[in-house]
Amino acid sequence: MKKLAATLGVVGFAMVGPVVAAPFFFSTGSPNGLIGTSSQRPGAGRVETETADDFILSNHTLINHATFYGLLPTGAPLSSVSDVEIEFYHVFPADSANPPSGNVPTRVNSPGDVEIGAATRDSGTLSFTTTLLNASFTVANSVVNGINKIPNQMTGGEGPATGEEVLFDVTFSIPIDLQADHYFFRPEVGLPNGNFLWLSAPKPITAGSGPFVGDLQSWIRNDGPGALAPDWLRIGTDITGQGPFNAAFSLSGTIPEPGTLALVGLALAGLATLRRRTQN
Repeated sequence: MKKLAATLGVVGFAMVGPVVAAPFFFSTGSPNGLIGTSSQRPGAGRVETETADDFILSNHTLINHATFYGLLPTGAPLSSVSDVEIEFYHVFPADSANPPSGNVPTRVNSPGDVEIGAATRDSGTLSFTTTLLNASFTVANSVVNGINKIPNQMTGGEGPATGEEVLFDVTFSIPIDLQADHYFFRPEVGLPNGNFLWLSAPKPITAGSGPFVGDLQSWIRNDGPGALAPDWLRIGTDITGQGPFNAAFSLSGTIPEPGTLALVGLALAGLATLRRRTQN
């Protein structure tokens, strides 16, 4: 996918005094078993697919931690996960061609065309652990390949899927620095074989940090020749007809006090320079 400059920064200080910050936490809750949707890195014989779900920030926030729940193929060792990539998107029409292509029923309330921030293990900007929660977890429906332009977008999904329910716990070494706004969160997982499915959560949210006004549904797209990107489809409305879904994930971090933001900026610039020097 095309990249925009990531708005990223390290939270850390040397001899500038303590930073006063409020905690931030958001969660859609645990998986509900209704659907699993592809969100995986490209690989041999596999195109890149992306599933994204939304959250709202009421304040400038530094996100340093995320979790999400997914389905690995049955019998796959946790060590088979080769990489995790996290991206963030504004809500369309930000960062997008507008008017859109007309290849999908609507772009209203979708993620934008291109991301505003990204982190991967390969780049050293995140680390992750995996925890097996259930060796045999079944979702009632799935979407992997049936991601099509109109008029063939309504496939109904590809039916039930069974695999290993896994919790991914992600720490950002360079926290994601976001202003107050409405965003989409998109994780991708790399596997040598089989498909990774991001598991759905209830909509409206019934657990986690609770329901919120403006909660949108999860969207999906694929990349490659003839694929959907940069457009997105609503999973439950455009593809399966089951009604809107959320995806199971959480985000946490800190909300800096306004008086500390100048110090934050100075420290981030200094640490970014130090990081570049140590990598050269």
